[in-house]
Amino acid sequence: MTKKMTECKIADTDNSVLMNKATFSEDLARHFHFTLGRDKVQESHDYLYNALAITIRDRLVAQWRETRNNRRNTRRVSYISLEYLMGRALNNSVLNLGLDETVRNTLFDYCCELEEVEQAEHDAGLGNGGLGRLAACFLDSCASLALPVIGYGIRYEYGMFNQQIKNGHQLEHPDNWLRNGNPWEIAAPEKAIRVKFFGHVDVITSKSGEQYRQWNNTHDVLAVPFDMPIPGYRNEIVNTLRLWKSEATDEFDLSEFNAGSYTEAVARKNLAEQITMVLYPNDTSENGKELRLRQQYFLSSASLQDTINTYIENHGTTFDKFVEMNAFQLNDTHPSIAVAELMRLLIDDYQLSWDRAWSLTTQTMAYTNHTLLPEALEKWPVKLFEHLLPRILEIIYEINARFLKQVAVQWPGDNNKQRELSLIEEGHEPQIRMAHIAIVGSFSVNGVAALHTKLLKEGLFNNFYQLWPEKFNNKTNGVTPRRWLSHCNDTLSTLISSKIGTSWIAEFSEIQQIKAYVNDDTFQHGWRKSKEYNKKALIALVEETTGVTFDVNMMFDIQVKRIHEYKRQLLNILHVIAMYDAIRKGNTENLTPRCVLIGGKAAPGYAMAKQIIKLINNVADTINLDPKASKFLRVAFIPNYNVSSMEVICPAADLSEQISTAGKEASGTGNMKFMMNGALTIGTLDGANIEIRDAVEPENFFLFGATADQISSIRENYQPDEIINQSPILSGVMHLLESGHFNLFEPQIFDSIIQAIRDPHDMWLTAYDFDSYFAAQRQVDEVYKDQKLWTQKSILNTAASGVFSSDHTIRQYSNDIWKL
Repeated sequence: MTKKMTECKIADTDNSVLMNKATFSEDLARHFHFTLGRDKVQESHDYLYNALAITIRDRLVAQWRETRNNRRNTRRVSYISLEYLMGRALNNSVLNLGLDETVRNTLFDYCCELEEVEQAEHDAGLGNGGLGRLAACFLDSCASLALPVIGYGIRYEYGMFNQQIKNGHQLEHPDNWLRNGNPWEIAAPEKAIRVKFFGHVDVITSKSGEQYRQWNNTHDVLAVPFDMPIPGYRNEIVNTLRLWKSEATDEFDLSEFNAGSYTEAVARKNLAEQITMVLYPNDTSENGKELRLRQQYFLSSASLQDTINTYIENHGTTFDKFVEMNAFQLNDTHPSIAVAELMRLLIDDYQLSWDRAWSLTTQTMAYTNHTLLPEALEKWPVKLFEHLLPRILEIIYEINARFLKQVAVQWPGDNNKQRELSLIEEGHEPQIRMAHIAIVGSFSVNGVAALHTKLLKEGLFNNFYQLWPEKFNNKTNGVTPRRWLSHCNDTLSTLISSKIGTSWIAEFSEIQQIKAYVNDDTFQHGWRKSKEYNKKALIALVEETTGVTFDVNMMFDIQVKRIHEYKRQLLNILHVIAMYDAIRKGNTENLTPRCVLIGGKAAPGYAMAKQIIKLINNVADTINLDPKASKFLRVAFIPNYNVSSMEVICPAADLSEQISTAGKEASGTGNMKFMMNGALTIGTLDGANIEIRDAVEPENFFLFGATADQISSIRENYQPDEIINQSPILSGVMHLLESGHFNLFEPQIFDSIIQAIRDPHDMWLTAYDFDSYFAAQRQVDEVYKDQKLWTQKSILNTAASGVFSSDHTIRQYSNDIWKL
């Protein structure tokens, strides 16, 4: 007997009820007492935070559903990124929904402040640095501009590691950010996707004699979606970040388990769940490489299948409107396997011809490149693909064969061009060039700063640029002014709004209006008081985390970012040593007292970066214990740098260190955050520094160092020993380093750093740029002594930061690439 199923209509909730601020207190109490079953607020505020998050999420969901319902027949962009450095969701949601006063008044009844409750939320550290934070800023801007963009990522159980500094060394600990759950997410297990791995490919002949390929005996994994709401700024739009969690298709083999084979019974479950266990496994081993490739394919396949499923629900399986309704933005090279996977899905699952599938793929895929470092452009061994993704390997071979025919037409008989452009790098162990796949399969390839895009076209991807100049374009990165000024710097935001109103928060180009007050004494005084207030907050954080006491009257000189040789934290600490040397010798007449703060994480397998962290900490210990130095110089390395700590650091900065070797930093976004908050930049002509300097005028930027155009000729005859010998300042620095002054009881520990500075093949030209950097720092000292002049330059930096809003960047993506 069959029962006829009928659709059951459930009475909907009136959104206006949920958005009624008058009921907020009642809703919070209901969730605290009944959803979570609590009687009283505990000291940790964990339950109060969860109740508050659920109360706010209720309001987000009302707008979320409305947003989804209104977009069933609109073009949609799928933003695919292996990283999302979201930070805390509570403060962002309160700001964007305009609930600050309501929340604060409600929490008064619980005898606590919003800032106290915020501390209970763990940062969603699903990213490594600038790439993941950029993705988070972009999602905020897409929602605030009401653009139909869905973010796709991985729900890593353990995010970027927690960093501890012990005896100056970096120690890594798991970042179990989900240990108390995540009240912002909503699971959608009914939308789980099967992702294939391993197996083999069979050639099948149909009854009509046509041959097609079938990927069989695969070990499938389930991708289960967890959705997080991304609210726009006070516009009732809520977009989606869909994070995939890997699960086994079956929990375990019950018969094996009952037979006593416990390990074997759960092996497949464990193997499946490994995929989304940790952000960026160490890929120095074969197992690490395989896991990282599995992550990239898992993300790409699940996201593409989900997009196709959504398309079919609304438009059927003809794919006639697929290009009209979809675009995919690949955030860096990690998801470039999506090109081959979309081909597989269209050909194998939906029986499209190769030409039709390729047409759809190359009209919907767009690729953003974020690096000029060749070693960061991922390559995977062919044998790994053959083992893990045999059907994808076949498709890549076919794409390559057809592509190389185009190369032959463009450059007849040029075998070198064939080798350079091939998707397969030949050699002892052939490698698949993932960036090449992304370029060949995309209709748009963009860099993330003017110089970066220029160098891509002239250098790294020049052959592709010659073949397809129309594909290449620039989209300079940006950061959201909501989090990086309005939220994190309340005192400065209030001052700005007192002069130009509050509409600048939604339309950041209006920030330029404060330029009219650059000579206003009252405004300048308020500006300085705001900086002083923010410095006191940072002083408390530095003392709590490092034990070092900063002085609010000193200049705050800050460099926080991922630790890497090209970002040149080493150059920064060499200047610190030079200041210390001058202080010890009594040469303090022209020195402006400063507190130097450095922070960032080194990749677990990056030995030199870890050595640089050790050097910074040893130098800091030596200086901070020297009573002669404390009047002029204090140094700290802040551990476990993350989004939440940046929200305290950024507003307090006087000087922003953006000192990468020219031609190495694709863009940078920390430079933009500091600029928005009125910090002056000392930097090279690298990445977005160039555009920052142009925007703020050269006299408001401290420039030093070789340019990207000069570097190749410098390297031809680079002799760092000669440079050191000819520089009294640098010679003094090297003497202190080489004498072991900073490692008296750890002999030879810094030999590798000393050798790197003196190496004629030093890629980063540390010694070459030192004297220029030192001279620029003395210019900084002189300007800072004139606080009126410094304040004017600070105001001008903020006033010129409008073009570095992610809203501005996303409008360009929307207009030029996504056609929304």
